[in-house]
Amino acid sequence: MRLPPFLTLTALEAAARHRSYSRAARELFVTHGAVSQQIRKLEDELGAPLFVRQGNSMIPTATGQRLADQVTAALATLHAAVDEARLAARGPLVISSGAAFASRWLVPRLARLAAETGEPDLIVRADDRIADLTTDGVDIALRFGRGPWPGVEASALMIDRIFPVCSPDFLARHPLRTPRDLLDVPLLRYIGRPWSVWLTAMGVDEAPRQQGLGFEDTALMLDTAAHGVGVALARSGLAERDLREGRLVRPFSGEIAVDTGNHFVWRADSPKLARILKLRDWFLAETAELRSS
Repeated sequence: MRLPPFLTLTALEAAARHRSYSRAARELFVTHGAVSQQIRKLEDELGAPLFVRQGNSMIPTATGQRLADQVTAALATLHAAVDEARLAARGPLVISSGAAFASRWLVPRLARLAAETGEPDLIVRADDRIADLTTDGVDIALRFGRGPWPGVEASALMIDRIFPVCSPDFLARHPLRTPRDLLDVPLLRYIGRPWSVWLTAMGVDEAPRQQGLGFEDTALMLDTAAHGVGVALARSGLAERDLREGRLVRPFSGEIAVDTGNHFVWRADSPKLARILKLRDWFLAETAELRSS
């Protein structure tokens, strides 16, 4: 069985609380006649009187008072739910990112991100563990990988390319003219990506003759390369700033695309969805060149 219209129930609740149709009308920003009409309709639908007049007051009957009390409780529940949703929508936006992407790409852009999106409250968590957007209190994840991931939405930010980089000083001390010259210099290794991937693509089938340092953190590997320790196999998105500012250089132009990259990930049912999508659009605009190159 259908419920009476919401306006009818709120008219009953306000009239019972004020003992007056006129005061109920002022609270609800309607006319006295509108309140009276809504209550008459409800009395006709229920088949029972809800108010009796006593002098200038409208006194709820026992049926009217019980129903009004239940409507009051229901309205309180609705108000609490709306307040909770409003608070959730206004809370900080929590962004989870891998440590390397956070330090090399995100941190240099944070001030501009906040200014250009008007987002007042951002929290950045640098963690290489994949954040759970349901249980970890995270609104946005900047994930590295292939995707897709179940239960979430994702937009690809950049297509990764890999290529060798080293410091200008290292290049001056070790002239590198062809990819084969890399076989005789220290090669810094990221544990998740062997040098053979790039060397083979460049036509070099031999193994390096020196065992270079290995790293589980890409940012640390690039910092080590910038200090002249060896040549690193860099991801385009992470080496961009070092190359632009001259801490690293590319000894060769050869590069290859890989099937992994960074993605902007969110939940479609988030109470902060409007704010999340605004940030997503900013990230997509910021990385547009990296997706097309």
